[in-house]
Amino acid sequence: MTLTIAKAIYVLLAVGWYVIRIPHERRSRRTPISRSARGMREIVLLTISFTGLGLLPFIYVATGFPRFANYQFQPLLAWIGAVVAIASLVLFHLTHRALGRNWSVSLDLRESHRLVTEGVYRYVRHPMYSAFWLWAVAQALLLPNLIAGLSGLVGFGILYSFRVAQEERLMLDAFGAEYADYMARTGRVVPRIS
Repeated sequence: MTLTIAKAIYVLLAVGWYVIRIPHERRSRRTPISRSARGMREIVLLTISFTGLGLLPFIYVATGFPRFANYQFQPLLAWIGAVVAIASLVLFHLTHRALGRNWSVSLDLRESHRLVTEGVYRYVRHPMYSAFWLWAVAQALLLPNLIAGLSGLVGFGILYSFRVAQEERLMLDAFGAEYADYMARTGRVVPRIS
């Protein structure tokens, strides 16, 4: 594994996410939104996450900037990053497939929205967040730059920290006891062992 290959894997990871997402985004747009928690806060959080998972690493891949933050490339870490990237894409695909028309990039409930508890949602409430965490870890392992490599963990970490509780409140308001029971038997982003 070389640095060039590691950078190419990162680019393929990002492209793969959009290839997976585009058909689901088009399909879900046809289902009207019945309730939304969008607003300036959501726009800021999505922008921070995009900066960390997309903008900063792409600048690094394309230009090598910021060079002062580079550290020694470790092929073994890059191989592990490649495996984590594949796991991220697989999980991302499974979440979209399970959600169907219920999917939304933001905090939205669609008309006829139903609580999805099958597929990967049987094990965790937010497997899409799990997939994003895997992307951020893969990025850190593939890109030997303290800023570009770690920006995904920071950017997505901020979005996750300020969004997941709000999303769960939205789901509790919509599904009440059904969602509370679901919360009791599943982990947020990691399956419960019990």
